[in-house]
Amino acid sequence: MNTLNNLQDDVRTAVIIAGRVFVPAEDVETFVAEARATSYPLAAANPGNVLMSFCVEDAATGTVTVLEQWASQDALDRHVATPEITALLTKWGPRIRNEVRRFDTDEKDLRP
Repeated sequence: MNTLNNLQDDVRTAVIIAGRVFVPAEDVETFVAEARATSYPLAAANPGNVLMSFCVEDAATGTVTVLEQWASQDALDRHVATPEITALLTKWGPRIRNEVRRFDTDEKDLRP
């Protein structure tokens, strides 16, 4: 059987969080530093986290690209429910425009 026929055995459900948040330009570096300092260690400790990234896309406009991958909705829910993430969202939520979306996908491991 060839590799393509075996793909069904390697399909895993994933939750992708992707998009942009818009922060006041004067606060963008602080926001990204706080988001990384809070989210990265918590995500690393969560076995359901696959990827976590906050990146300043355009400092002048306060544009931040967000990309996360989670093995399941339960893993994402555990992350969001931590007191640290709740505090981060409470602090920054009113000050940002959030254009981040959640996507369900089937992840296929294409390695031979």
